[in-house]
Amino acid sequence: MAKGSKYVSKHADEQGVIHWTAQENKVWQTLITRQLSQVKDKACDEYIEGLAKLQLPMDEIPQLSDISKVLKETTGWQCYPVPALIGFGEFFKLLSEKKFPVATFIRTEEELDYLQEPDIFHEIFGHCPLLTNPSFANYTQAYGKMGLNATKEQRVFLARLYWFTVEFGLLDTPKGLRIYGGGVLSSPSETQYALTDENVERRTLNKDKVLDVLRTPYRIDVMQPVYFLLNKISDLDRIRELTVEDMMALVEEAKALGLFKAKFPPKVVA
Repeated sequence: MAKGSKYVSKHADEQGVIHWTAQENKVWQTLITRQLSQVKDKACDEYIEGLAKLQLPMDEIPQLSDISKVLKETTGWQCYPVPALIGFGEFFKLLSEKKFPVATFIRTEEELDYLQEPDIFHEIFGHCPLLTNPSFANYTQAYGKMGLNATKEQRVFLARLYWFTVEFGLLDTPKGLRIYGGGVLSSPSETQYALTDENVERRTLNKDKVLDVLRTPYRIDVMQPVYFLLNKISDLDRIRELTVEDMMALVEEAKALGLFKAKFPPKVVA
């Protein structure tokens, strides 16, 4: 998790409304217009169905209350406003309570294509459509519960499970490869790259392969060299069957075995 951010989240007024500037709404319009064209025929069916339920506005940033209303009606979730960056402890706690943390800032025009910290576009467009799906929503809550009492070191291993499913997960469907990870769905460059790049390694993920996920390193500032594939979103239910004790045992096994060799170059520190 990054140690700092130049972005500052905005606060809602007494009526719960966040007042966005014309420039911020313009950035949203640019991002959603571009990305809707990118995810067509690339996103999984469940995500497209969720988008239809949310009815995201094209010309302005949606209010969290409007998104929460749909989520509550479908899976009991809600959006929860947070600062630009939060700690692992708060993150796990919110997910365990069916509260999806949404940083209430949007990137600048200079960082349209990429920024390290998740902004409101990433969270709303990338993740919230699938939070209308029971399998995805229940898995996300179970993940939060897994991390509640984990140690700092254990949470680092658990972060890889979230990264390779919720953020960068792919599906291998009868229609071909499809995306369900919000980190891919909200990125125009990675949307294409994840599905078509010939150098990418795409590994099968099931209940028996969770240990491999926990041992796979990643970097947040490069295109992913490795993705994990499910056959369908409901396969997350099988992973969710792992109890907290099961998962912690796998984490300890991953710690003992160590990480796989990274498939990306080491980060150069200036």
